[in-house]
Amino acid sequence: MEKYEQLLISLRRVIRAIDIHSRQLHKLSGLTGPQLMVMQNIDHLDAPLAKEIAKEVALSPATVTTIIDRLESRELVIRTRSETDKRKVHLSLSEAGKVLLSHSPKPLQEHFITRYQNLEEWEQSQLLSAVERIASMMDANELDAAPVLLVGQIQAD
Repeated sequence: MEKYEQLLISLRRVIRAIDIHSRQLHKLSGLTGPQLMVMQNIDHLDAPLAKEIAKEVALSPATVTTIIDRLESRELVIRTRSETDKRKVHLSLSEAGKVLLSHSPKPLQEHFITRYQNLEEWEQSQLLSAVERIASMMDANELDAAPVLLVGQIQAD
């Protein structure tokens, strides 16, 4: 087997692992990966604005607004207009959102991050460089991507 074939098989395994976890997340909580990340950031920040969440999760403001719209329609997120500046709308989790978040499975990347951080510094740098090179070779440098391991659902939200 050629080395490029071995690499493609490894990439496909990563994609499949992410897909399986994303499906389990949705089945258990009804949330997509990006929805979970948005809810986690709303919970961790003090009455954030949508643009602050977008910056935190590294997604476009339009994508985050769409995610928030869906979460609000499910009564998981509350939008509150600022008393001092009516142009600003702050976000918070509803009680139902807090309960759902507390019972949601951990994102796949938490397990990955623990293992990655246990590597030597040089190994971390080597992996980062190799994967960045792969992204470049696939013309994927400019794609909208959050630091969350999931497939297929970023644009759908």
